[in-house]
Amino acid sequence: MASKKSSAVKSKPARAARVKQAVKPASRRTVLPAPITPAEARTQLRELAMNLWWSWNEVARRPFAALDPVVWNATKHSPLATLAYAGEATLSAACEEPGFRLALADARAALAAEMSRETWWDREKRAANPKACIAYFCSEYATHESIQQYSGGLGVLAGDHLKSASDLGIPLVAVGLYYRHGYYIQQFAEDGSTKVLYPVYDRATLPISDTGHVIECPVGASTVRARILRMDVGRTRVFLLDADLPENAPEDRLLTEGLYKGEPHLRMRQQVLLGVGGMMALRTLGIEPTRIHLNEGHAAFAALEMLAEFRASGLSHQSAVLRVRAAGVFTTHTPVAAGHDRYGVDMVVAGLARTLAKGGISREELESLGREKPADVQEPICMTVLCLRLASRVNGVAKLHGEVSRDMWRGAYGVKKAKEVPIGHVTNGVHVGSWLDPRAAAFWKHECGIDAYASTPRNRAWRKAASADPAAFWAMRGMLRASVVRFARERLVRAATRRGDAPMAVEEFAGILDPNALTIGFARRFATYKRAPLVFTDVERLARIVGDEKRPVQFVFAGKAHPRDTGGQAYARKVFEMTRHPLLRGRVVLIEEYDMEVGRALVSGCDVWLNNPIRPHEASGTSGMKCPMHGGINCSILDGWWPEGFDGKNGWAIGDAKDAGFSEADAHGAGEARDLRDAESLYRLLEKQIVPDFYERGRDGLPKKWIRRALASASGIPDFFSTHRMVGDYAELYTG
Repeated sequence: MASKKSSAVKSKPARAARVKQAVKPASRRTVLPAPITPAEARTQLRELAMNLWWSWNEVARRPFAALDPVVWNATKHSPLATLAYAGEATLSAACEEPGFRLALADARAALAAEMSRETWWDREKRAANPKACIAYFCSEYATHESIQQYSGGLGVLAGDHLKSASDLGIPLVAVGLYYRHGYYIQQFAEDGSTKVLYPVYDRATLPISDTGHVIECPVGASTVRARILRMDVGRTRVFLLDADLPENAPEDRLLTEGLYKGEPHLRMRQQVLLGVGGMMALRTLGIEPTRIHLNEGHAAFAALEMLAEFRASGLSHQSAVLRVRAAGVFTTHTPVAAGHDRYGVDMVVAGLARTLAKGGISREELESLGREKPADVQEPICMTVLCLRLASRVNGVAKLHGEVSRDMWRGAYGVKKAKEVPIGHVTNGVHVGSWLDPRAAAFWKHECGIDAYASTPRNRAWRKAASADPAAFWAMRGMLRASVVRFARERLVRAATRRGDAPMAVEEFAGILDPNALTIGFARRFATYKRAPLVFTDVERLARIVGDEKRPVQFVFAGKAHPRDTGGQAYARKVFEMTRHPLLRGRVVLIEEYDMEVGRALVSGCDVWLNNPIRPHEASGTSGMKCPMHGGINCSILDGWWPEGFDGKNGWAIGDAKDAGFSEADAHGAGEARDLRDAESLYRLLEKQIVPDFYERGRDGLPKKWIRRALASASGIPDFFSTHRMVGDYAELYTG
């Protein structure tokens, strides 16, 4: 026994050192690029910055970080903003650095190689679909934290979709709106209340160009002029409409002021611009889509504009509907009836008056398309129903969500049994390149031979993650956990300084959290159904869990509520108050301004990803898909994607792990009793499994049981739950 122990002890440093070798930078070329002038460098950097390929490829970000690291961080890693701040002296100094010239040359070469390579679509699909062109409509796109054109999961999913379409070579163009204010910047006041800030972004610092084209979109009685802007996301072109033009009336300029702002009338008019204006923009640009993909009901009017065009060409109503349906793909994201946009018939008829007139579409025909029960004169127009009627391919975003959707929309299809509703599912995924920490990618490559960035729909190499050396894996996890602790400290110090806290209070945040403690993350939109404060149901019990000096636990929270969601803001305030509770102080923190950067930091560094929505209100959820590729483990209600991902060995299920399907009881469970039951289940998991597994170490200092579960998660989840697989599934709908 003694000899075995000695061997284990001796091998531990060597094993742990392997992670350091795994994340070393690639060896640099011996032949350096030729000298360049500051003017040449500025031109080359600008060309590189104008394609958002840099947002998911570290090699393309490196020259901007090297140009001015301080400004790079201060601008939320914005290449164009960093370049704008760089004076001639800064550029001259950079051009004298061999490392900068090398980084710039490597970035340009990598982008050129990417744009010229043969893609999956080229190999597998193009010959059979030479004219394929998918027009993807969505109200928001999250491509990078420096481009605040998104609010939450829908935008993140859409942004990841665009990036995977580029990687796979899918012939897809995207359509959306350009928001002058974006969503909003979140701060917490001293009492924990949410402060909403609406900045005005300088488009000159965004990788968005003006195509020079302008459309005139009929929106009610107005003719709204909107310029067509363009954003390149790798191979994917994104066209954004901007109505903030001086020739428009003030109320029309508000159409692209901000995301999800205003009353229903403004929102409906925004959706006219998105759908009707979006289709007009494609025609103006000479783009003829073979499929239109409506991502959520916000884009329904694109299908109605297409219908009006077919009607205007002489087709009958029935024939025109069939043509639109043949081209239509619709993805619904909302499993709650109240979450689907509904507008009074008079409002819709007024907003679409000239579109309806162009196609000779009567009020009755509109009602038959947009109502579940067309004869019900009290029923408003439902944007989702409009999409259901004008798309032949309809899907939810997880298997469970497909079941919920089929049950929800029986009335729209006039059937009694949910199984007769023609709604399928394409389970969401995440874009690995956007969310995987480069250090983790290097580890998997070195340790297991996994190319995490492989541009194919499936990447079954992830199965090899199970063979990773436990000591090297644990060293990698320690590095990533230390990183999220540093990140949290920096953000908390920044927030305390902004609030005017005294130096001693600021100093407390500089040393908060323990890089060796079990770290649990919760970061998502602060909608009430996601129940952010659930873990605080019994504060004293939680205090015993987090306050164990030998087995400490810490929670890192982040999240945003809609500016008008008082319930969600109350939940955020509750979490804020818990960070100052004397029994929890130092063990619970809340980071303000939840964005993509915060999300990346937390999903990479947290050991456990907590998700406790009210079942079955989570259509899919994708944040939990991002932690397994970093060696993190999910602890979640069996809702959204988790019933498909959980196998009993790769994470934990809050509640009854036997029930992974939908039942009426899910939708109508009693609130307080349900919350108490789920909180009790969560506490038991923490006390009996999660905390013990993390801290029970072998003679080599490794938590073997924990590592087995983490590697099972890494080997089984990233392959399937990726947008590469998801977009590959959509490709079958696009071409079928």
